[in-house]
Amino acid sequence: MSRRQRVEHTEEWTLIEPLLAWHEQREYELLSRPIVLFGDTPAERARQTGAAARALHEKAHRFDEEGVPSLFPTRRGPTLRPEIRRLIVDLKVQHPPLSLGEIATICYVQFGRKPSKNTVKAVLREEPAPLFPKRHSPPYHEMSEGRERRSAVVRLHAEGWTPSAIASYLKTSRQKTVYSVLSRWVKEGESGLSDKPLGRPKGVSKVDLRAMREVRKLQENPELGEFRIHAALARMGIDLSPRTCGRILAVNRRLYGLKKPKRGTEEKKEMPFQSARRHEIWSVDIRYIDHHLPESELPEGGGKVYVISILENHSRAILASAITTAQDTSAYLSVLYSAVERYGSPEVLVSDGGGVFKANQAKAIYRSLGINKEEIERRRPWQNFIETTFNIQRRMADYHFARAESWEELARAHDGWMESYNTQSHWAHRERKDARRSPAEVLGFLTGVRHRPEDLQRAFFSTRFTRVLDASGYARLKHWKIYAEEGLAHSEVALWLGAESLSVEYAGDTLARYDADYSARWNRLREVGRPRLFETVHRRKTAPQRRLFELVILGDSGWLKALKKEGYALRKPRRPQALQQTLFSYVEAV
Repeated sequence: MSRRQRVEHTEEWTLIEPLLAWHEQREYELLSRPIVLFGDTPAERARQTGAAARALHEKAHRFDEEGVPSLFPTRRGPTLRPEIRRLIVDLKVQHPPLSLGEIATICYVQFGRKPSKNTVKAVLREEPAPLFPKRHSPPYHEMSEGRERRSAVVRLHAEGWTPSAIASYLKTSRQKTVYSVLSRWVKEGESGLSDKPLGRPKGVSKVDLRAMREVRKLQENPELGEFRIHAALARMGIDLSPRTCGRILAVNRRLYGLKKPKRGTEEKKEMPFQSARRHEIWSVDIRYIDHHLPESELPEGGGKVYVISILENHSRAILASAITTAQDTSAYLSVLYSAVERYGSPEVLVSDGGGVFKANQAKAIYRSLGINKEEIERRRPWQNFIETTFNIQRRMADYHFARAESWEELARAHDGWMESYNTQSHWAHRERKDARRSPAEVLGFLTGVRHRPEDLQRAFFSTRFTRVLDASGYARLKHWKIYAEEGLAHSEVALWLGAESLSVEYAGDTLARYDADYSARWNRLREVGRPRLFETVHRRKTAPQRRLFELVILGDSGWLKALKKEGYALRKPRRPQALQQTLFSYVEAV
């Protein structure tokens, strides 16, 4: 024992305070002897020591109630219940890798109170650990029954354990075991814990007669490959892998002498317009399609048929598409209007150097809608994403386009292709982690910049006009009466006016198309002629008496479909004759 230093007795606080090494000793000298023992007031002691008089008063009051223990520091704030403290220690002993945050989360799930990390750390430091810790669950692969294993995973997860902690505690895989068990539990509930029956016995195939029959029917289109067959079967509820579909296709080719689809051998090139998010970039292009429609089924003066489509680059979804007999500006703007009306406008629109995409009317619409127009390099069609989609269209739809015997069947084949393409699995999405495989699933509900109807009407004001058909199916536009469809009398239609063409649309279907001579500079429609009426479902509503009059008496070309009317007469000014006469009479009298 060391020898203590001898110090003279004194009552000066400034000399006493440096000698006090312990907090409790300082509190005793500051409070107990002068105030409690000798009865000094807190104010007098505060002047001697420099401490706060109120603090000394409270300490003296606590000393009167608690005695000497009041001099020792105690834990402030609410304390944890004993069962929570035991759980914290038990968790750390059972699984030492558990972090302080994970232990706090488990306490919250089980007791509704989440202690801080510092509190958990203090409890582990203060509480004694059990001498013989015992695991609540053996490792995953040491359990005999599959239901017991999966129940242990679900029980730990219900207690607040994270998947990583469960996998580490049960000594198993997080991805293949823990996530698989939890997903089965979410989907199937209690039944998901039981063992599933084993897969197909060896030698039993998933390919049945129905699958073979559907593949054979789809293979009538020789351009479909194994992936497109696989995607089409998936929509029917038949789950066959692309490789299995390829083997079936090969068998059918040998049995029935069918052709093998052609495939390109060029290397994949880097695309300059890759999109990182939905509705960032759209692509547009026009494709000529082969058809075998008889002359009697074509619109008057009809010839070539085109497909105009707009593609969303990120999801590969077709936003709007239409078949048309012309590839002019008004036909393109009609498709653009349909896409913007439903999905909003993109940030960038990509096309080739076609004149319809660079027309003054189109540029004005781009500026109004805030769209940046970009072009691919010349002689580099592969830079446009929609070219790949047109290749898919060639394999999926050209076979049906060639078999169409009327304009209505051609339009139906186009609409069927668009629906199938958007809802079937796409090769570009086969490795997505969110399990979205089709363009429609990837696109989802998200839209671009939405525009109010009046803003869209203002943007397309020089090209698109809405009119209500009269009782005979005619629309009035700039002193011209244009026939659309008598079966849609009193219905609202859209008229698309270009420099050389005029078309009438209803519900996305083209009813009629005319050659036009229109001057945008002078806003004058000089001539309308060469009518072409399209066979649509709306013509079935036409009055039979009118059709009989057309076909029997006049013939389809014997009645006027475009008729120029006289201009509106100028209004006569209304002059207050009586008032003027009264005024003149008053002036003369004066």
